[in-house]
Amino acid sequence: MSARRSPLLDLPGAVPGDAPDGDVAAHYGAISSEQRSLVAGSTFVDLSHRDVVTISGPDRLTWLHSLTTQHLEGLAPGVPTEVLLLSPQGRIEHGFSGVDDGETFWAHTEQGAGAPLVTFLDRMKFFTRVEVADVTDAFAVIGLPGLTWRIVPRETLAGLPAELGDPVGLWAWEALRIEAGHVRVGLDTDERSIPNEAGLLGVAVHLDKGCYRGQETVARVHTLGRPPRRLVMLHLDGSVDHLPPHGAEVVLDGKAVGVVGTAARHHELGPIALATVKRNVPVDATLLADGVAATQEVLVDPEAGLHVRPVLS
Repeated sequence: MSARRSPLLDLPGAVPGDAPDGDVAAHYGAISSEQRSLVAGSTFVDLSHRDVVTISGPDRLTWLHSLTTQHLEGLAPGVPTEVLLLSPQGRIEHGFSGVDDGETFWAHTEQGAGAPLVTFLDRMKFFTRVEVADVTDAFAVIGLPGLTWRIVPRETLAGLPAELGDPVGLWAWEALRIEAGHVRVGLDTDERSIPNEAGLLGVAVHLDKGCYRGQETVARVHTLGRPPRRLVMLHLDGSVDHLPPHGAEVVLDGKAVGVVGTAARHHELGPIALATVKRNVPVDATLLADGVAATQEVLVDPEAGLHVRPVLS
Protein backbone atom coordinates (compact mmCIF):
# COMPACT_ATOMS: atom_id res chain seq x y z
CA MET A 1 0.00 0.00 0.00
CA SER A 2 1.32 3.47 -0.89
CA ALA A 3 2.36 5.69 1.99
CA ARG A 4 0.52 8.51 0.22
CA ARG A 5 -2.79 6.62 0.01
CA SER A 6 -5.62 8.99 0.93
CA PRO A 7 -7.93 8.08 3.84
CA LEU A 8 -10.81 9.24 1.64
CA LEU A 9 -10.33 6.06 -0.39
CA ASP A 10 -11.96 4.29 2.55
CA LEU A 11 -15.27 6.07 1.94
CA PRO A 12 -18.15 4.02 0.49
CA GLY A 13 -18.03 3.66 -3.30
CA ALA A 14 -14.48 5.00 -3.68
CA VAL A 15 -12.69 3.73 -6.80
CA PRO A 16 -8.92 4.43 -6.99
CA GLY A 17 -7.64 6.42 -9.93
CA ASP A 18 -5.28 5.14 -12.61
CA ALA A 19 -1.56 5.89 -12.43
CA PRO A 20 -0.24 8.40 -11.59
CA ASP A 21 -3.38 9.20 -9.57
CA GLY A 22 -3.87 5.88 -7.80
CA ASP A 23 -3.57 7.28 -4.27
CA VAL A 24 -6.85 9.23 -4.54
CA ALA A 25 -10.35 8.34 -5.68
CA ALA A 26 -11.23 8.62 -9.36
CA HIS A 27 -14.89 8.67 -8.36
CA TYR A 28 -17.30 7.52 -5.68
CA GLY A 29 -19.75 5.79 -7.98
CA ALA A 30 -21.66 8.72 -9.50
CA ILE A 31 -19.42 10.22 -12.17
CA SER A 32 -21.75 12.72 -13.86
CA SER A 33 -23.45 13.93 -10.69
CA GLU A 34 -20.06 14.41 -9.04
CA GLN A 35 -19.08 16.80 -11.84
CA ARG A 36 -22.34 18.68 -11.47
CA SER A 37 -21.77 19.00 -7.72
CA LEU A 38 -18.33 20.46 -8.34
CA VAL A 39 -19.73 22.93 -10.87
CA ALA A 40 -22.47 23.89 -8.40
CA GLY A 41 -19.88 24.57 -5.72
CA SER A 42 -21.13 22.11 -3.14
CA THR A 43 -18.16 19.79 -2.81
CA PHE A 44 -14.37 19.37 -2.90
CA VAL A 45 -11.85 17.10 -4.61
CA ASP A 46 -9.12 15.04 -2.97
CA LEU A 47 -5.79 16.10 -4.55
CA SER A 48 -3.70 14.79 -1.68
CA HIS A 49 -1.47 12.75 -3.99
CA ARG A 50 0.23 15.95 -5.14
CA ASP A 51 3.57 17.03 -3.64
CA VAL A 52 3.75 20.11 -1.39
CA VAL A 53 6.85 22.30 -1.11
CA THR A 54 7.48 25.36 1.04
CA ILE A 55 9.88 28.24 0.42
CA SER A 56 10.39 30.46 3.44
CA GLY A 57 12.73 33.29 4.39
CA PRO A 58 12.80 37.05 3.78
CA ASP A 59 14.23 36.78 0.25
CA ARG A 60 11.79 34.10 -0.99
CA LEU A 61 9.68 36.21 -3.37
CA THR A 62 12.49 38.25 -4.94
CA TRP A 63 14.52 35.04 -5.31
CA LEU A 64 11.66 33.11 -6.93
CA HIS A 65 10.94 36.13 -9.13
CA SER A 66 14.50 36.04 -10.47
CA LEU A 67 14.40 32.31 -11.23
CA THR A 68 10.94 31.74 -12.62
CA THR A 69 8.62 32.83 -15.41
CA GLN A 70 6.20 34.54 -13.04
CA HIS A 71 6.14 38.04 -11.53
CA LEU A 72 6.40 37.17 -7.84
CA GLU A 73 8.18 40.21 -6.41
CA GLY A 74 5.64 41.91 -4.18
CA LEU A 75 3.08 39.10 -4.52
CA ALA A 76 0.28 39.84 -2.04
CA PRO A 77 -0.57 37.21 0.57
CA GLY A 78 -3.41 34.89 -0.42
CA VAL A 79 -3.13 35.47 -4.18
CA PRO A 80 -2.71 32.12 -6.01
CA THR A 81 -0.36 31.95 -8.97
CA GLU A 82 1.05 29.53 -11.56
CA VAL A 83 4.82 29.26 -11.99
CA LEU A 84 7.31 27.59 -14.33
CA LEU A 85 11.03 26.93 -14.22
CA LEU A 86 12.60 26.61 -17.67
CA SER A 87 15.80 25.22 -19.10
CA PRO A 88 18.24 27.67 -20.72
CA GLN A 89 16.62 26.64 -24.04
CA GLY A 90 13.16 27.62 -22.76
CA ARG A 91 11.81 24.10 -22.24
CA ILE A 92 9.56 23.45 -19.25
CA GLU A 93 11.45 21.68 -16.47
CA HIS A 94 9.18 22.33 -13.46
CA GLY A 95 5.68 23.66 -13.01
CA PHE A 96 3.81 24.41 -9.80
CA SER A 97 0.88 26.29 -8.32
CA GLY A 98 1.55 28.47 -5.31
CA VAL A 99 0.41 31.05 -2.81
CA ASP A 100 2.24 33.19 -0.27
CA ASP A 101 0.94 33.67 3.27
CA GLY A 102 3.19 36.59 4.17
CA GLU A 103 5.93 34.39 5.62
CA THR A 104 6.06 31.28 3.44
CA PHE A 105 5.39 30.49 -0.22
CA TRP A 106 3.38 27.26 -0.45
CA ALA A 107 3.67 25.33 -3.72
CA HIS A 108 2.16 22.11 -4.99
CA THR A 109 3.16 20.05 -7.98
CA GLU A 110 2.68 16.61 -9.53
CA GLN A 111 3.35 13.52 -7.43
CA GLY A 112 7.05 12.73 -7.65
CA ALA A 113 7.97 16.21 -8.87
CA GLY A 114 8.42 17.74 -5.42
CA ALA A 115 11.81 16.20 -4.61
CA PRO A 116 13.43 17.24 -7.93
CA LEU A 117 11.99 20.74 -7.48
CA VAL A 118 13.50 21.00 -3.99
CA THR A 119 16.85 19.71 -5.29
CA PHE A 120 16.90 22.31 -8.06
CA LEU A 121 15.92 25.18 -5.78
CA ASP A 122 18.47 24.19 -3.15
CA ARG A 123 21.19 24.34 -5.82
CA MET A 124 20.17 27.90 -6.67
CA LYS A 125 20.13 29.33 -3.11
CA PHE A 126 23.74 30.54 -2.90
CA PHE A 127 23.71 33.27 -0.21
CA THR A 128 20.00 34.00 -0.46
CA ARG A 129 18.01 33.97 2.78
CA VAL A 130 15.59 31.19 1.87
CA GLU A 131 14.77 27.69 3.08
CA VAL A 132 13.17 25.05 0.85
CA ALA A 133 11.40 21.95 2.18
CA ASP A 134 9.29 19.07 0.91
CA VAL A 135 6.37 18.96 3.37
CA THR A 136 4.17 16.45 1.55
CA ASP A 137 4.11 14.09 4.52
CA ALA A 138 2.49 16.79 6.66
CA PHE A 139 0.32 18.75 4.21
CA ALA A 140 -2.11 17.92 1.41
CA VAL A 141 -3.97 19.68 -1.41
CA ILE A 142 -7.75 19.75 -1.85
CA GLY A 143 -9.47 21.07 -4.98
CA LEU A 144 -12.33 23.52 -4.63
CA PRO A 145 -15.04 24.73 -7.04
CA GLY A 146 -13.81 26.94 -9.85
CA LEU A 147 -10.58 24.93 -10.12
CA THR A 148 -9.26 26.67 -7.02
CA TRP A 149 -7.42 24.83 -4.25
CA ARG A 150 -6.30 24.88 -0.64
CA ILE A 151 -3.44 23.29 1.28
CA VAL A 152 -4.48 21.67 4.56
CA PRO A 153 -2.77 19.58 7.25
CA ARG A 154 -2.70 16.00 5.96
CA GLU A 155 -4.03 14.69 9.26
CA THR A 156 -7.29 16.62 8.73
CA LEU A 157 -8.21 14.98 5.40
CA ALA A 158 -10.66 12.54 7.00
CA GLY A 159 -12.34 15.30 9.02
CA LEU A 160 -12.57 18.41 6.87
CA PRO A 161 -15.20 21.04 7.75
CA ALA A 162 -18.76 20.03 6.92
CA GLU A 163 -19.32 23.19 4.89
CA LEU A 164 -17.00 21.80 2.22
CA GLY A 165 -19.53 19.04 1.51
CA ASP A 166 -18.80 15.45 0.60
CA PRO A 167 -15.79 14.76 -1.63
CA VAL A 168 -16.05 13.94 -5.33
CA GLY A 169 -13.50 12.04 -7.36
CA LEU A 170 -10.55 13.29 -9.37
CA TRP A 171 -12.37 12.51 -12.63
CA ALA A 172 -14.71 15.44 -11.94
CA TRP A 173 -11.75 17.79 -11.50
CA GLU A 174 -9.97 16.46 -14.57
CA ALA A 175 -12.99 16.92 -16.83
CA LEU A 176 -13.38 20.56 -15.80
CA ARG A 177 -9.63 21.18 -16.00
CA ILE A 178 -9.44 19.82 -19.56
CA GLU A 179 -12.51 21.84 -20.53
CA ALA A 180 -10.68 24.95 -19.27
CA GLY A 181 -7.54 24.05 -21.25
CA HIS A 182 -5.28 23.91 -18.18
CA VAL A 183 -2.33 21.58 -18.70
CA ARG A 184 -0.76 19.24 -16.17
CA VAL A 185 2.99 19.75 -16.50
CA GLY A 186 4.59 16.39 -17.23
CA LEU A 187 1.38 14.84 -18.54
CA ASP A 188 0.14 17.38 -21.08
CA THR A 189 3.72 18.54 -21.69
CA ASP A 190 6.93 16.65 -22.46
CA GLU A 191 10.67 17.28 -22.32
CA ARG A 192 10.48 19.40 -25.51
CA SER A 193 7.58 21.63 -24.48
CA ILE A 194 7.97 25.39 -24.34
CA PRO A 195 5.33 27.56 -22.62
CA ASN A 196 4.16 29.06 -25.92
CA GLU A 197 2.95 25.65 -27.12
CA ALA A 198 1.04 24.79 -23.95
CA GLY A 199 -1.19 27.85 -23.55
CA LEU A 200 0.83 29.10 -20.58
CA LEU A 201 1.63 32.64 -21.71
CA GLY A 202 -0.17 35.06 -19.42
CA VAL A 203 -1.07 32.16 -17.12
CA ALA A 204 2.26 30.94 -15.77
CA VAL A 205 4.46 33.29 -17.83
CA HIS A 206 4.48 37.03 -17.16
CA LEU A 207 5.36 38.67 -20.45
CA ASP A 208 6.52 41.99 -19.01
CA LYS A 209 8.88 40.91 -16.23
CA GLY A 210 12.66 40.97 -16.25
CA CYS A 211 15.17 38.33 -17.20
CA TYR A 212 14.83 34.68 -16.22
CA ARG A 213 16.31 31.44 -17.48
CA GLY A 214 14.80 30.50 -20.85
CA GLN A 215 13.22 33.91 -21.45
CA GLU A 216 14.93 34.43 -24.81
CA THR A 217 13.17 31.45 -26.37
CA VAL A 218 9.78 32.43 -24.95
CA ALA A 219 10.13 36.03 -26.15
CA ARG A 220 11.43 35.09 -29.59
CA VAL A 221 8.60 32.65 -30.34
CA HIS A 222 6.03 35.06 -28.91
CA THR A 223 7.09 38.11 -30.89
CA LEU A 224 8.66 36.83 -34.10
CA GLY A 225 7.87 33.21 -34.72
CA ARG A 226 5.19 30.59 -34.44
CA PRO A 227 5.06 27.84 -31.82
CA PRO A 228 6.48 24.62 -33.33
CA ARG A 229 3.56 22.72 -31.78
CA ARG A 230 0.23 23.78 -30.32
CA LEU A 231 -2.17 22.64 -27.62
CA VAL A 232 -5.65 21.60 -28.70
CA MET A 233 -8.71 20.23 -26.99
CA LEU A 234 -10.01 17.17 -28.78
CA HIS A 235 -13.73 16.46 -28.89
CA LEU A 236 -13.72 12.69 -29.23
CA ASP A 237 -16.25 10.45 -30.92
CA GLY A 238 -18.61 9.55 -28.10
CA SER A 239 -19.78 6.36 -29.76
CA VAL A 240 -16.44 4.69 -29.00
CA ASP A 241 -16.29 3.22 -25.51
CA HIS A 242 -12.75 4.14 -24.50
CA LEU A 243 -10.59 7.19 -23.93
CA PRO A 244 -7.17 7.46 -25.59
CA PRO A 245 -4.44 6.85 -22.98
CA HIS A 246 -1.70 9.28 -22.10
CA GLY A 247 0.93 9.23 -24.84
CA ALA A 248 -1.35 7.87 -27.56
CA GLU A 249 -0.52 9.04 -31.09
CA VAL A 250 -2.67 11.64 -32.82
CA VAL A 251 -2.85 10.77 -36.53
CA LEU A 252 -3.82 12.68 -39.68
CA ASP A 253 -3.92 10.94 -43.06
CA GLY A 254 -2.02 7.98 -41.68
CA LYS A 255 0.84 10.05 -40.23
CA ALA A 256 1.51 10.81 -36.57
CA VAL A 257 1.10 14.56 -35.98
CA GLY A 258 0.90 14.74 -32.20
CA VAL A 259 0.31 13.04 -28.88
CA VAL A 260 -2.51 12.84 -26.34
CA GLY A 261 -1.87 14.24 -22.87
CA THR A 262 -4.87 13.72 -20.58
CA ALA A 263 -8.45 12.69 -21.34
CA ALA A 264 -11.75 12.61 -19.45
CA ARG A 265 -15.49 12.22 -19.85
CA HIS A 266 -17.27 15.54 -19.38
CA HIS A 267 -20.85 15.54 -18.14
CA GLU A 268 -21.95 17.88 -20.96
CA LEU A 269 -19.25 17.81 -23.65
CA GLY A 270 -18.74 14.04 -23.64
CA PRO A 271 -15.23 12.58 -24.06
CA ILE A 272 -12.54 15.24 -24.36
CA ALA A 273 -8.75 15.33 -24.25
CA LEU A 274 -5.80 17.70 -24.37
CA ALA A 275 -3.27 16.97 -27.07
CA THR A 276 -0.18 18.60 -28.55
CA VAL A 277 -0.04 18.61 -32.34
CA LYS A 278 2.28 20.05 -34.98
CA ARG A 279 1.66 23.71 -35.68
CA ASN A 280 0.85 23.16 -39.36
CA VAL A 281 -1.97 20.65 -38.76
CA PRO A 282 -5.08 22.29 -40.30
CA VAL A 283 -7.30 23.52 -37.47
CA ASP A 284 -10.41 22.10 -39.14
CA ALA A 285 -8.95 18.63 -39.76
CA THR A 286 -10.57 15.60 -38.12
CA LEU A 287 -7.88 13.64 -36.33
CA LEU A 288 -7.58 10.13 -34.93
CA ALA A 289 -6.48 9.77 -31.30
CA ASP A 290 -5.67 6.13 -30.54
CA GLY A 291 -8.03 5.30 -33.39
CA VAL A 292 -10.87 7.50 -32.08
CA ALA A 293 -12.10 10.26 -34.40
CA ALA A 294 -11.72 13.73 -32.92
CA THR A 295 -12.35 17.32 -33.92
CA GLN A 296 -10.12 20.11 -32.64
CA GLU A 297 -10.83 23.13 -30.48
CA VAL A 298 -7.94 25.59 -30.89
CA LEU A 299 -6.29 26.53 -27.59
CA VAL A 300 -2.99 27.85 -28.97
CA ASP A 301 -3.19 29.92 -32.14
CA PRO A 302 -0.83 28.43 -34.79
CA GLU A 303 -0.22 31.94 -36.12
CA ALA A 304 0.25 33.65 -32.74
CA GLY A 305 3.51 35.38 -33.69
CA LEU A 306 1.93 36.98 -36.75
CA HIS A 307 -0.57 38.84 -34.56
CA VAL A 308 2.14 40.30 -32.32
CA ARG A 309 4.40 41.74 -35.02
CA PRO A 310 2.06 44.56 -36.18
CA VAL A 311 1.69 45.73 -32.58
CA LEU A 312 5.47 45.87 -32.11
CA SER A 313 5.98 47.84 -35.30
